[in-house]
Amino acid sequence: MATEEVNKPQSLPPYPEMIVKTLEALNEPNGSNKSAISKYIETTYGELPDATVLGSHLNKMKDSGELSFKQNNYMKADPNAPPKRGRGRPPKPKTPLPPGTVVSPPRPRGRPPKDPNAPPKSPKAKATPGSGRPRGRPKKVPRSPAVAAPTAVSSGRPRGRPPKVKPQLTEVSVES
Repeated sequence: MATEEVNKPQSLPPYPEMIVKTLEALNEPNGSNKSAISKYIETTYGELPDATVLGSHLNKMKDSGELSFKQNNYMKADPNAPPKRGRGRPPKPKTPLPPGTVVSPPRPRGRPPKDPNAPPKSPKAKATPGSGRPRGRPKKVPRSPAVAAPTAVSSGRPRGRPPKVKPQLTEVSVES
């Protein structure tokens, strides 16, 4: 069912080709605007799939230099006009090499492959750190239940911050 071509519309030529033919046919001195181009294409080729597609193709052709855009009108670019300069700084001119010089191909990208015939490297001796301690978190030493830890002798003072001292209430006599 999906391969049937019952309701398939007639094939249209590519948009850039249609646009150039339209501009040649309209042949207006100041160029043609987007609506005039779309009306001509609709009358010549029938229904267009989408109006936004025409606008995007016009913009692409304008950016590439195939069309020139002046006062909201599109016209074919002058063939004698110099090409538009690209964005950014132009590359430096390359100095020509003296004749007879063989240019080596550029190095391939990425890490070079290991030599299969190379002898195996000797393992590195581990450098001991400055302190005698091993790296990382120390191992947890399991406690044996038979040995009880001796309790610290209390000095009579409780742990933590001492409570705030409240002033004692004194009896105030009111004489009248």
